[in-house]
Amino acid sequence: MRTAEVTRNTSETRIRVSINLDGTGRQSLNSGVPFLDHMLDQIARHGMIDLDVHCDGDTHIDDHHTVEDIGIALGQAIAKAIGNKAGIRRYGHAYVPMDESLSRVAMDFSGRPGLFYFVDYSRARIGSFDVDLAREFFQGFVNHAQATVHIDNLRGENAHHQCESIFKAFGRAMRMALEKDPRSENVIPSTKGVL
Repeated sequence: MRTAEVTRNTSETRIRVSINLDGTGRQSLNSGVPFLDHMLDQIARHGMIDLDVHCDGDTHIDDHHTVEDIGIALGQAIAKAIGNKAGIRRYGHAYVPMDESLSRVAMDFSGRPGLFYFVDYSRARIGSFDVDLAREFFQGFVNHAQATVHIDNLRGENAHHQCESIFKAFGRAMRMALEKDPRSENVIPSTKGVL
């Protein structure tokens, strides 16, 4: 089983993340940011990973540190669970529609972090959630998962639909990229021989 647990304790957040990459989408989420829990649920269910996230963060200030640090911890957990990346497909992509919104995510677990994020939200907040924090989550993730991720919202009018279609596409792209390839079970998917 490809599993990992990560704890991240700072003066701003105390986080525990555990994952099973070969799970069924089971999740237990308590980030302290309800909309983020809803988005993490999309990653777990559409990524078919078991995901437990618990965070005590300084949300009395705002949600920034909590959202960013959970992205960091999730990236660390993914990197730990996939190890040397032998046997994974490495690349993943997904298009996900949600009503009027359509999002595309493509990723490469290349060992080279990079986020290319093109989203023009229709409004600045989804309930109390600042949409700028979605980018901070993904930036933290790519930096610590050592992945290149392209995120595009191709169209959308409802900010909730835009954001949710992104997280669903992210989960599905990650599922594809981290899936074991039975034809190359012990092969690292790179001509360099290392990722």
